[in-house]
Amino acid sequence: MRGWWREIVGLVLPVACGGCGSPRTELCDECAAGLHAGPRRVRPAPEPGGLPAVHAAAPYENAVRAMLLAHKERGALGLAGVLGGALAAAVRAGAGHGGDAGPLLLVPVPSALRATAGRGHDPVRRMAAVAAAELRRGGTPAGVLAVLRQRRAVADQAGLGARDRKTNLAGALVVAEGGRRLLGVGGVVLVDDVLTTGASLAEAARAVRAVKPAGPGTAEGLRAAVVAASPSAFEINRN
Repeated sequence: MRGWWREIVGLVLPVACGGCGSPRTELCDECAAGLHAGPRRVRPAPEPGGLPAVHAAAPYENAVRAMLLAHKERGALGLAGVLGGALAAAVRAGAGHGGDAGPLLLVPVPSALRATAGRGHDPVRRMAAVAAAELRRGGTPAGVLAVLRQRRAVADQAGLGARDRKTNLAGALVVAEGGRRLLGVGGVVLVDDVLTTGASLAEAARAVRAVKPAGPGTAEGLRAAVVAASPSAFEINRN
């Protein structure tokens, strides 16, 4: 019945696969399979100081890259489900490394306000909400805690190298007023869509460490999860 309904919808409102462009399906089975490469620990090279342990669901290439761009830049919101599910898998892959006490708190890395306004949605926060729901369905208490804010303007990261990205983001993030108390009630997992140089997650980690109380599962146990990482970072598995 579901397949029949999708066929009818495809005739009335033509869609294309967010990964390969195949007609009359928002996501084909082959492209969806690309998100299940097997979550693993990833490391960019060079690795920025302060970067927490990061797990990714898949390499950022081919169909996975196309899906993330379609969701982020072209408003293919229907892809949030499968992308959020992949993010949840990456979070699970890092479970047990943080010594968490309390629920998992998924903290999205924020986009620039101008970018969010231009897109009409916050893609990372949307995927984080899906991931948290998926974790809860699997028996893991989890929620989204969007407490990071940009306190100054930053340049577009596209085209910047690792050093310039680090300089561009240095000191750019801050925990919102009242966030310190909220961060103290569970294990923090920073979440983002893609890891390239690691500069965004390292800056997010700095901001959280500046206010999160010390103790088990806090500063030392801080970790991160992303849907995808650059192929080179995905292949460097030095656990």
